[in-house]
Amino acid sequence: MATKKASSWKRGRGKLGVLEPLLGAWQAEVASSRGAVRCIRTFSRVLSGAWIQLDARWELPGKAYEERALYGVDAGGELVFHSFTSDGKRSEGRRADAADVHPEAVAFVAEMPAGTARMVYWPGDDGALCWAVESKTKKGWKRFTHHVYRPVAARRRA
Repeated sequence: MATKKASSWKRGRGKLGVLEPLLGAWQAEVASSRGAVRCIRTFSRVLSGAWIQLDARWELPGKAYEERALYGVDAGGELVFHSFTSDGKRSEGRRADAADVHPEAVAFVAEMPAGTARMVYWPGDDGALCWAVESKTKKGWKRFTHHVYRPVAARRRA
């Protein structure tokens, strides 16, 4: 019988507890058809811990793109997000199931101008954080972005 590998994800209490493993700064570097792309995602508690804030910065060839998102519990008790981007767009969505991706996945679904989208986070190998964005099709979810993030090392103060 195979031994189940212990998860590196330590969930916290309450509805926001599922986001606890995301806290901190994460970096991914990927190749794209337009060149190298670097993204840093930083998750932190804000507003007395009632919300988790994501600040993401994408460094694309010749330009940067930024996102700020807030994750929290709405008046109905659901875990939701509100996202604002440097190109003036915004989106909002709700927690969703993504057990088809990974048993510990944390996912959110949003209705976008182009259709339904799902954003998924799950634990990767050796302490990595995996992230994907998928679109809803008649046959299920179609992945169009996938990154593997590594923790950003804390800088030492002199």
